[in-house]
Amino acid sequence: QVRLVESGGGSVQAGGSLRLSCAASGLTSSTYNMGWFRQAPGKEREFVAAISWSGSTKFYADSVKERFTISRDNAKNMVYLQMNSLKPEDTAVYYCAADTRLSRYKEYASYDYRGQGTQVTVSS
Repeated sequence: QVRLVESGGGSVQAGGSLRLSCAASGLTSSTYNMGWFRQAPGKEREFVAAISWSGSTKFYADSVKERFTISRDNAKNMVYLQMNSLKPEDTAVYYCAADTRLSRYKEYASYDYRGQGTQVTVSS
């Protein structure tokens, strides 16, 4: 059974940092591309970042470029999202997802597996 479990969310003041983690089990993470998405209250879920199975290719939403960094440790079956210079508009539930294809990395529904999410709240 495949499970993706996010952790590391919490409350932080604007300008602060958080590191989200996604623990994958039941799959060989080195064969999966991984993505992070978020959904703010009253808004649609949106793409945040994605990383190829090898870690050599990364994609970011314009809104988080230069502030967020996605990384992975295949030996530990972990994916991370380092979030710096956080803004109130980054407040959302953050989800990780896994997919064998990278071609549709922005499309949450196309991912094979998805986690339950972790809440991030940024106060001004």
